[in-house]
Amino acid sequence: MNRTVLKTEAAYQKAIKRTLTIFQTKENTPEAEELALLLVLIKDYEDKHIQLPEIDSLDIIKLKMQERGIKAKDLTPLIGSKGHVSSILSGRREITLKIAQRLKDYFQLPAEIFFQTTITKG
Repeated sequence: MNRTVLKTEAAYQKAIKRTLTIFQTKENTPEAEELALLLVLIKDYEDKHIQLPEIDSLDIIKLKMQERGIKAKDLTPLIGSKGHVSSILSGRREITLKIAQRLKDYFQLPAEIFFQTTITKG
């Protein structure tokens, strides 16, 4: 096991392939040590080279609604009136701390994602 910092996409892909091969290895073996090192190297490469897209909090809310099969009216106990729900889902109204807390608990998501909403003027 002679590993170095991953500097190329090819080296990254090779490390991924090897990781998948030894992923179910037993603890306290040379493969387990290799796996631990590969995971650190892969994370380092991803942190430097792979940028995740920013996801709008409204899109997350809508996705969670779709996953659960709920409609906007089903959020009224959490947010308030149908008009208030509509204003938030359309981006016209800001998500308050209190509403973010309720949505966080309801959808089991971190509250921070609810503060990335861009409010449009309408």
